[in-house]
Amino acid sequence: HVPYSLCTMPGPARPLVSVFPSGPELGSSLAALLLMAAGRGSGPGGRFSLGLSGGSLVPLLSRELLRTPEACRTWLVAYCDERRVPETHPESTHGQYQAQLFSKIAIPEKQVLTINDSLTVEEAAADYSKKLKEEFPGQDIPVFDFLILGVGPDGHTASLFPDHPLLQETEKIVAAISDSPKPPPERITMTLPVLNAARTVVFVAVGEGKASIVKRILETEEENPLPAALVQPRHGKVHWFLDEAAAKELTGPVEKHSVL
Repeated sequence: HVPYSLCTMPGPARPLVSVFPSGPELGSSLAALLLMAAGRGSGPGGRFSLGLSGGSLVPLLSRELLRTPEACRTWLVAYCDERRVPETHPESTHGQYQAQLFSKIAIPEKQVLTINDSLTVEEAAADYSKKLKEEFPGQDIPVFDFLILGVGPDGHTASLFPDHPLLQETEKIVAAISDSPKPPPERITMTLPVLNAARTVVFVAVGEGKASIVKRILETEEENPLPAALVQPRHGKVHWFLDEAAAKELTGPVEKHSVL
């Protein structure tokens, strides 16, 4: 049971804000929402498409999905952004998911779209774009069923950073960034047109360090919105899953969840 309540915010998709006592409760409800959406997969043969982000999301999500390993084996998985490093590098998002989740659930390799780190960052972005277009035939912009995004203390999401030219990108579905303010500097990232084409987007933010930026994104109108505030799917839903520390500065309505 995953209830939500509307939090007002301008834009085509009003965020549904849920607050949890701690990470484990948040992770459990995120997995429940994900599995519910997976049952309504919209791709060929009911295929479910998922875009993942890294960082603290990896252990949180892996722990939950290991409880239902059979559910994940038919999914198509891509990365909302990725660092151009070898899979064995500690900064590799795919490497972390491979170690903590995919190697334990026997998901076919062809269903997890990874970057080719032997290419230059520009070539890797073009190659990843080609892979996405092959998996979403007939769609100029891939429509993912479900994207999970984090948000940085500066308001960045995926590898879209404040005031960066990539925020203006409208043609490419995957772009290269070679001057990331956060190391490592070379990354590829889904662009805003892809994020805003998704059916469901879930932002996850935990910890007191995220409280002020969450307040700015959800409850402050700015002339130059932060990257995470620009994610407003045209035909989809936006959820924010927060722990109490990350939500502590919010004054608007939220759905509060008790301990499971």
